[in-house]
Amino acid sequence: MKKLLAWGSVAFLIYFMAFRPEGAAQMVKAIGAGLMAMAQGLGDFLTSLMT
Repeated sequence: MKKLLAWGSVAFLIYFMAFRPEGAAQMVKAIGAGLMAMAQGLGDFLTSLMT
């Protein structure tokens, strides 16, 4: 079951990028922005611990 879901996710991503490249680009940008916000928050937290 886990393997089927993994392959289904890969197939969906390929389909999404092929037929909706603008939407895929926006999704990647949003994920990147979220990861950057989490990294910034972690950095702020660690900085506040050290001071």
